[in-house]
Amino acid sequence: MAIAARKTKAGTPAKAAGKAPRTAAKGAAKGAAKAIPNVPTFTREEELHAYREMLLIRRFEEKAGQMYGMGLIGGFCHLYIGQEAVVVGMQMASKDGDQVITGYRDHGHMLACGMESRGVMAELTGRRGGYSHGKGGSMHMFSREKNFYGGHGIVGAQVSLGAGLGFANWYRQDGRVALAYFGDGAANQGQVYESFNMAQLWKLPVVFVIENNRYAMGTSVNRASAQTDFSKRGVSFGIPGEQVDGMDVRAVREAASRAIEHARTGKGPYILEMQTYRYRGHSMSDPAKYRSKDEVQRMREEHDPIEQVRARLTREHKLGEDELKAIDAKVREIVNDAAEFATHDPEPDPSELYTDILLEPAQA
Repeated sequence: MAIAARKTKAGTPAKAAGKAPRTAAKGAAKGAAKAIPNVPTFTREEELHAYREMLLIRRFEEKAGQMYGMGLIGGFCHLYIGQEAVVVGMQMASKDGDQVITGYRDHGHMLACGMESRGVMAELTGRRGGYSHGKGGSMHMFSREKNFYGGHGIVGAQVSLGAGLGFANWYRQDGRVALAYFGDGAANQGQVYESFNMAQLWKLPVVFVIENNRYAMGTSVNRASAQTDFSKRGVSFGIPGEQVDGMDVRAVREAASRAIEHARTGKGPYILEMQTYRYRGHSMSDPAKYRSKDEVQRMREEHDPIEQVRARLTREHKLGEDELKAIDAKVREIVNDAAEFATHDPEPDPSELYTDILLEPAQA
């Protein structure tokens, strides 16, 4: 299946947002557009920013997986390894005040929004210093300060909530845009289309970001979706859509800039299908036997989003190996500090069991 990038408005193809890498996924989508190279050039500072942000997410998720294996993280744990370019590119195009809402594969989104590694990891281990005081985990983590409105455990629920955030922005005329992330599996939920209809009807400032990692919980999109070009899912509502190489942070930032500007200027919602890939299973408990090891290895070797940036920094911006190792060392220091904090921070006091359930009226 080619990772292509094309725009669809009433079904009309346009210029691609990025070059399509070749992959080994079986059963390529029929009629997929051939991508036209049109990837912007990043400055040295932009490449370094993208590299640090994606590397932080990668190292954080690797550590989270390790801590899950040690029994320090319980419940469900869905890692974002391989998909880092999507949220980092989107955040590079957004402005302060824009909101983010997503599903339960959300640790990377939180970090990209500027949430502290300590607070995110402590929430995963159920400690007081977590963003929800250790009572929520991945699926109940929020930060009003950073405009992160949650990873949500109900599949597709965040799409309707994201439309609600867009409605609030429209009602207040505050110039903000809501970014609602969801996967290829959630894209088949009925509430998604109800949200599309309302968002376009009222021209709400929301960008729907479909992170198509091709396997949902474990079923290939070609077996589960009659229309595998997810950028076309809004055609019947008149919502423009675009396929993007979600493994290239430059292509993501470029497409995100267009989509966010479209929404911010009162033209209504926009759909971005990010064609990406997760290296791990759906969750830590998923052995991912529905795909071959060769397929995963080929994606890592040919299309890894971090290695692409690393190669450009070395080739085009003449960064030495020592400089790159220093960046990695600093990132590992941040992640190790978060893990140490999340291991030794106290658990919530039993008195917290019944707090944060009902909104208590303010005392006079």
